[in-house]
Amino acid sequence: MKHTPHTIYKKLYKKFGDLHWWPMDKEYHVRNSSDPRFEIIIGAILTQNTAWSNVEKALTNLKSKNMLDIEKIVKINISSLQDMIRPSGFFNQKADRVKNMAIHLQENYDGSLDTFFNRDLHSIRDELLALNGIGPETADSILLYAGNLPIFVVDAYTKRICKRLPLNTDISYEKIQQFFQENLCKKFTQKEITKVYNELHAQIVILAKNYCKKKPACSNCLLKDNCEKNLS
Repeated sequence: MKHTPHTIYKKLYKKFGDLHWWPMDKEYHVRNSSDPRFEIIIGAILTQNTAWSNVEKALTNLKSKNMLDIEKIVKINISSLQDMIRPSGFFNQKADRVKNMAIHLQENYDGSLDTFFNRDLHSIRDELLALNGIGPETADSILLYAGNLPIFVVDAYTKRICKRLPLNTDISYEKIQQFFQENLCKKFTQKEITKVYNELHAQIVILAKNYCKKKPACSNCLLKDNCEKNLS
């Protein structure tokens, strides 16, 4: 049977269960009465073109200075911010992007993420994409994981799996996103779909890192049946 986003989700969920993404330090935010959603926003920017392990080092530096706060990022000297996020790579660009995001939230929403996210999803997405250095994957990660809004995140791992299975789609960001959302929305209720998008993206990352790697390890892959890579 040909794979669909729904069958992929069912197989991966049975194997991996709830993955509770996005990774975040909840205890830090309880101790500091800070908003964990801002950590997710920063992480979504810092993870551009780098491994998550490098992002964790940068976030640890920010937490050590109690800097996971919109107003503090607005006020911090840019060179100090660059030093703290240096482990994430491309730290000059990313420092500008993090600071610009904080300034945007402070100037337009008085630093309130409730106000920022309590609007039409597509309006928020357009606004994010208009910010320098925020592309579709970063914007959608912010919407899904920080905003808890129903949008499917497409990354390089998703594109790889779509190409190899193959699924009935080309591998452009928009086409993959549309294909996944249209299929999954037929199978799940509106109340369920955000959690499904959240879990499936995380599951695809785990699958791609452990099985559907650049040099694939097909023998133990849950999706090896009808996979073009496995059959070649």
